[in-house]
Amino acid sequence: MLYRGMDRVQLDAAYNNQAAVASFPSLSKQRREQSARVRQARKCYADLRYGEGERERLDFFPADRPGAPVLVFVHGGYWQGGDKDACSFLVEGPASFGFAVAVLEYSIAPQATMEAMVAATGRALTWLTDHVGDLGGDPQQLHLCGHSAGAQLVAMMLGSHSPASALLISGLYDLEPIRLCYLNDKLGLDARQAEQFSPLRHLPVRCPPIVVAVGERELPELQRQSASYAVALREHDAPVEHLSLTGHDHFSVLEELARPEGKLCQALCGLLSTH
Repeated sequence: MLYRGMDRVQLDAAYNNQAAVASFPSLSKQRREQSARVRQARKCYADLRYGEGERERLDFFPADRPGAPVLVFVHGGYWQGGDKDACSFLVEGPASFGFAVAVLEYSIAPQATMEAMVAATGRALTWLTDHVGDLGGDPQQLHLCGHSAGAQLVAMMLGSHSPASALLISGLYDLEPIRLCYLNDKLGLDARQAEQFSPLRHLPVRCPPIVVAVGERELPELQRQSASYAVALREHDAPVEHLSLTGHDHFSVLEELARPEGKLCQALCGLLSTH
């Protein structure tokens, strides 16, 4: 057995979100189309470069007023897929409450290592801190949000970039099972790197308010990862809330951020009020 009583076949299945959600292809197509409509309808500073890598760019959707809080969203895709163009649909919910929204893209495996992805996320936050004021946002009000692999990248920023808050959705916080399953074929993590880039193993000394969220219908390993991270943060005296979202799988969970009345959008507003 490789991990928690699972052999390789079982462990592969335990982390295969797309195989677990039959509607993923149609949902992905729908969201890309919706995202394109949002980019056409809203003011957007597209493809702003924060680094030299081909994918080191972001889209910035300004708010209607200057000095607005900024939601910084980091996409998922298991560090080897995903892009910002599929995520613009998320803007509508936060924008309805006065947020500007920055949607990041970053280099992915196998072209990029985990170390490079974490470093790129850090570069993006530094760039935003330096430039977001010119775009109409408040550099003291960067509220970080990540989904799946993006949640891991955001969690790695908590100890170094002093965000106003963090909303972590369906994240991976212990990379040891990732090292041992099919996902590592492209990632190439060794045991040292899996430990080095596991947020669960590196809790920040000082934490902003954090929401750790996961869908009730997600794979058990994904639910366990979120619960374990929330417990560790709480034991570390971090201000954390753990949300289980009824009826949602790994992908549908993002609807709760895209809609103004969604539980994740409401949680984001709650994080804003704590700052």
